[in-house]
Amino acid sequence: MNAPWHPARSANREPFLAFVCDETTAEALRPVAVELGWDAGKVNKGGLRNAVQTLSVSASPQVLFVDLSESGDPLNDINALAEVCEPGTVVIAAGQVNDVRLYRDLVASGLQDYLLKPLGPDVLREAFTHAQAMLNAPKQVEAAVERPHCSAGVIGARGGVGASTVATSLAWLLSEKSGRSTALLDLDVHFGIGALALDLEPGRGLTDAIENPSRIDGLFIERAMVRAGEKLAVLSAEAPINAPVVSDGTAFYQLQEEMRAAFECTVVDLPRGMIVQYPHLAADLQVAVVVTELTLAAARDTIRILSWLKSNAPQCQVLTIACKAPSGGTLEITRKDFEGSIERKLDFVVPYDQKLAAQAAKLGKTFAEAGKGSKTVQPLIQLAERVIGAGDAAAAQDEEDGKPKKKPKGSLMGKFDLKAMMPKRAKQ
Repeated sequence: MNAPWHPARSANREPFLAFVCDETTAEALRPVAVELGWDAGKVNKGGLRNAVQTLSVSASPQVLFVDLSESGDPLNDINALAEVCEPGTVVIAAGQVNDVRLYRDLVASGLQDYLLKPLGPDVLREAFTHAQAMLNAPKQVEAAVERPHCSAGVIGARGGVGASTVATSLAWLLSEKSGRSTALLDLDVHFGIGALALDLEPGRGLTDAIENPSRIDGLFIERAMVRAGEKLAVLSAEAPINAPVVSDGTAFYQLQEEMRAAFECTVVDLPRGMIVQYPHLAADLQVAVVVTELTLAAARDTIRILSWLKSNAPQCQVLTIACKAPSGGTLEITRKDFEGSIERKLDFVVPYDQKLAAQAAKLGKTFAEAGKGSKTVQPLIQLAERVIGAGDAAAAQDEEDGKPKKKPKGSLMGKFDLKAMMPKRAKQ
């Protein structure tokens, strides 16, 4: 772990717990534990497997030591610990594999430290003293700024128009430029690129939610979201294409509810097929961003989606954005004719920039991040500003109408969560 993660929540837990694979390691741990005021009896046999079994039925300690010596795949096996380890725990691991890349990956996964066996008293003392210092460090409390929640759905008029590019860029801009804790929910369960665009593994959170809607609560969101930045987290999936989505939509609605409670902004990448199957998903959106392109087919489908939104989500402020607009050459349909067809002006137009798109993909960054300072990205920045403004306006209207204000319970970004901090994909 790279920083203290709400140590106050661990105040009533055991201060120390260890799970080792051999007696030599246990004998090295016990005197150091006693020296630090901990119970030597809390050093248990069984390694990582016993740690997972024990913590699945009991509270996590303040400091957890796990022996990975018997693990064939430490990075993969640590996921099991993530399922049962509560926020607020400092995790220190030990093993026999002396590999710099493994060390870096384990630390990136959320572990405080990885120690190489055999273990000496000085190494253990230093690691545990550092862990205690982090737990006792004064928690940084930011001045509370009460902000109304802002929710936006991004819908592509057709496949390939750039809706996911807009959704990921919008989420990144809201978190980085506006400084608001933001959740990106990618509802393209089989082919979504929400995690991929941010160079992350999607995890199983979204598929687990669909399979078990009753499990969805604040703790589930905390563990299932994959952290993409200090103020940005993603819930995405790469479900097997031979496994159709079997859901009445309850899981998707509950996910939106919990995200509204935990984040200041929510961006939903909403495939157009989902609004056909689950129209209620647009019921609480404040902004609907319709992404299109300057083609006849896209004009036809934009008209249909705008009509659908008018009937099914009248509370939404609808914004239209055309992507991949060529700067010259023969157009299938001019902007003027396109706007005449959909009977409204396009709010934003993003020029076609193949070089920037390729660079973003290569770097594993969103289009907006890769193009910082580029004129191509300016329409997306303006879109983010409009989304924030629409959210604030909707909240003000709700307050004027006497509706209860929905405000975040607190950002998830500062909580210790192994799964949410899993390492990024290795570059090929």
